[in-house]
Amino acid sequence: MAPVEVCVKAAVGAPDIHGDCPFSQRVLLTLEEKAVPYDMKLIDVSNKPDWFLAISPEGKVPVLKLDDGSWVPDSDVITQILEEKFPNPSLVTPSEYSSVGSKIFPTFVKFLKSKDANDGSEQALHDELRALEDHLKDHGPYVNGANISAVDLSLAPKLFHLVTTLDHFKGWKVPESFTCVHAYMNLLFNRDSFLKTKPAKEHVIAGWAPKVNA
Repeated sequence: MAPVEVCVKAAVGAPDIHGDCPFSQRVLLTLEEKAVPYDMKLIDVSNKPDWFLAISPEGKVPVLKLDDGSWVPDSDVITQILEEKFPNPSLVTPSEYSSVGSKIFPTFVKFLKSKDANDGSEQALHDELRALEDHLKDHGPYVNGANISAVDLSLAPKLFHLVTTLDHFKGWKVPESFTCVHAYMNLLFNRDSFLKTKPAKEHVIAGWAPKVNA
């Protein structure tokens, strides 16, 4: 099988190292879990090469090369294409669980950027993590039970960014009382696919620093 070509974000200040984009990592996780060989092209998003802008005019990563030679952006679209082309092992999440945890990332970003301790953003994140805790308590260890699925591969990089940046910038940690969430993150972060594709914590911090300090 010829390797799948995929463009992902390079690390801030280290253009030859895989970077901190959670959406890029989601695609790499999908490829790893399906044991699909891939050719990873690193894109310095602060200095995008002309050839990349020719295939991704909006300059967004990740992008995947299709069999017809065209390139497609958006991790939602890419992972769906990969699921259809490489159906085994199946990573399909049942529709009733597909939105579990979907509000955690935007809620986390709002809290991370917040300069006002009374704006409710911390409580909002707490509530979203509580909802994930309650779901995992009833259905875990993964969102769909015993087997990992697409929703977990979407959440894993986002949760890694959450724990890394909130600890660094705010000294904030996921409450210990959320035992199922902690067990879930431990499961995700120690899978072979995650260990192979995870960014260094310092690159995650460097990637978020301009947004946090804006």
